[in-house]
Amino acid sequence: MAEENTSPEDIEQQPDQPAADSNVDEASEPDALDQELADLVEETGPLSKEAELLADLQRLQAEFVNYKTRVERDRDQSRNSAIAEVLRSFLPALDDLERAETHGDLEGTPFAAVVGKLRLAGEKFGLKRFGEKGEKFNPELHNALTQTPSKDVTEATINEVIEAGYQLEDRLIRPAMVSVSVPEES
Repeated sequence: MAEENTSPEDIEQQPDQPAADSNVDEASEPDALDQELADLVEETGPLSKEAELLADLQRLQAEFVNYKTRVERDRDQSRNSAIAEVLRSFLPALDDLERAETHGDLEGTPFAAVVGKLRLAGEKFGLKRFGEKGEKFNPELHNALTQTPSKDVTEATINEVIEAGYQLEDRLIRPAMVSVSVPEES
């Protein structure tokens, strides 16, 4: 049974206590601190100066870990926002090059290679093109510029893609501008 008034020096000198310089993983360090605080409170009483200082230290350590996590998350969000803005500014030029490619104006020219390089650069950062003819219309991803009633469809379907839409991973950069075929009303 431990004495009621054991000093911190006595605790450190006891042979069954681990030394303060022992090899403790950083991940298990908060657990060791919690255990040390519990031992101090039990042995020296709940209002000891050492217990208060240890509790303050643990609180500061937890605040720092939370701050570090928040800064890393904010840094990632800022980076992703910057990438999205840069890619968004290149989309009109990419659209023009794709239109020229569709009309065959780029065949045999150096601009065909430029289009390929721009696509690869966008894919490197997670840029995905969407909006194809025959796809089901999704108002969250597609902007319908025209609607045409049709007997051939049972649900709203993309009839023509006027301008492709783009996503950066799960974030919508630009909705697809489309013409939609809708079922005829009886």
